Amino acid sequence: MSPRAAWQLEAMGFENVYDFVGGKAEWIATGLPTEGKGPHYPLVGEVARRDVVHECLLGTQVADSRRAVAASGQDYCVVLNDHDILMGRLRKRHLTREDESTVEDVMETGPTTVRATESAAALLKRMTKRDVPAVLVTTPKGRFVGIARRSDLEKLVADTESHQYAGQERRR
Repeated sequence: MSPRAAWQLEAMGFENVYDFVGGKAEWIATGLPTEGKGPHYPLVGEVARRDVVHECLLGTQVADSRRAVAASGQDYCVVLNDHDILMGRLRKRHLTREDESTVEDVMETGPTTVRATESAAALLKRMTKRDVPAVLVTTPKGRFVGIARRSDLEKLVADTESHQYAGQERRR
């Protein structure tokens, strides 16, 4: 459908038309916004935020990251490369080194991540069962989307359920 739609738009006179090869699933997985009037199934990407975690770049000295994490009041930072790919996580216990070590020398590699297209309700259930306060969200190619906090997922799921329930009441 996407290539045909792009050709149709060009035929109608639109310029700068692109065919998003990955389709809707890839669009959602990269954390891009969606809209529509169909049923709403809350997805993790709706609450993934980058402003709630400090980001450290590969090559940064541990001492610099320690100061930044302490100033932010957070417990860890995510380690990204220069293409926004999530490389690891640096927790407070890793920030005790006083030498000139870089973050990649002490970070946890391959932290657990979820995709932006995952069901918010399903993830919330797992996080609640395991008492996990937040998870890292990445695209299928490893680009960091943000942090999904359990409190934000709880609100999203509750808001969606109350909205869907209200819609059912109106139809009766």
